[in-house]
Formats: sequence, C-alpha cells, structure tokens
Amino acid sequence: MQTTTTAASGGDQQPYGIRILLVEDDRGLGELLIRLFQGAGYASDLARDGQAGLHLGLTRRYDVLVIDRGLPAIEGLELLAKLRRAAVGTPALILTALGSVQDRVAGLDGGAEDYLVKPFDVTELLARVRVLLRRDAASPTTLPVGAARFDLVTRRVTGPGGTIATLSGREADLLRMFAEAPGRVFGRAAIVARVFPEAAAETLVDTYVHYLRRKLGPDVVHTVRGAGYRLGTL
Repeated sequence: MQTTTTAASGGDQQPYGIRILLVEDDRGLGELLIRLFQGAGYASDLARDGQAGLHLGLTRRYDVLVIDRGLPAIEGLELLAKLRRAAVGTPALILTALGSVQDRVAGLDGGAEDYLVKPFDVTELLARVRVLLRRDAASPTTLPVGAARFDLVTRRVTGPGGTIATLSGREADLLRMFAEAPGRVFGRAAIVARVFPEAAAETLVDTYVHYLRRKLGPDVVHTVRGAGYRLGTL
C-alpha cells in the first residue's frame, strides 16, 4: 500500500484547505498531477493502488476524488463503490484510458460525477475539478420526494418508516433532476442531454425510469403522454 502526501503551495490561489485524493498507479503521471494540483493551490494525497486509496478515502476528508480505473489491489470502480457504500459522498472524477461509451456509462453509474479519458489536457482537468468543487459547495444535501427525503450524499431515499432504497449513480442523477424541478415535465431529449450526455439513445431514459419505479414504486415518476416525464409521489 503506497501513499504520498503533499502540502498545498501558493495557498492564496484557491481557498485554503481544499484537499484532493488522487489514486493513480502510473508513477510519472501521478507525480505530475500532484505538482499540477499543488500549483493550483490544492493540498493533495497520492495513493498508488486501490487499497491505499480506500484507506485514505475512509480516514481523511477530501473535497474531490480523482481515481484511475486500472489500479492494483482494488480496481477503480470497485474502490469508488466501496467508498459510496461507506457513505463517502465526495465528488469523484474517473481519470482513465478506458474511453468507450460503455466504460463511461459504467463509471457514471458506479457513482462518479465526471469521467475524463486519457490523454487529456491539464487545463480541462483543473476546470472539471473546479466544477466539482462548485457543485459540492452549492448543492443541498437532501431533496424532498413526496413524503420521503432523498440524500444526495449517500444516494438513499428514506421515508417515515426508514430507508426505502439506495440508488446507483445514474439513478440518483435522474431522480435529482426530477426532484429539483418537481412540477416540470422533461422530454426524453432533455433528459438525455442532462443525465446521459455521453449517449444518444433515448431508450436509456425509459430504462432508468423503469429502474426508479422498480426501486421506489410505480408512482415515483409520472408519464406525461406525448411530452415526457415528471416527478410523481412515493
């Protein structure tokens, strides 16, 4: 289990105290990215295998996780799944050479908020990190879904009687879209653009609406004939 800890330099460039966990087994790339994060004013820890990443993710506070997929000990998506099951809701970006649509869908469904394919531009990586930081700071932690509450960190939907279901990353994205605009009807094209931007197939929308109904009940999403879907009730 290999880890490296670095302190932020140039702390006036970004709010002090922002910490990034980078889990990357390529030694050269890992050290380059740590220097990049340092230059941007972020304190960073580097874990060179999945087991080290899991240990750090469970024992330290981070603002963003940057995780490779092809890791020793614990594969990147398995690592993220373990963190999510432990209620670690830190925004995660998957950074990997696996760039097919199926790979990106698997990463986003596995709990990641973003997915960037190698090779990449470092300015784009930093921009995506900033987006995750803004999203995390500005977002509420729970949303109402009828009489239930949807926890955006743990992805659990809880009613008066306790936990109803825990959602996958993509299921949670879809429910969040509906819950943030409970009276709005979303067409399939709009849902694809917001929840499935890497895919063109509108059939994904029907599939994930089915998943939500199966987990939360048939009335959680209403079909508006000829228009699309909107939030229902639990």
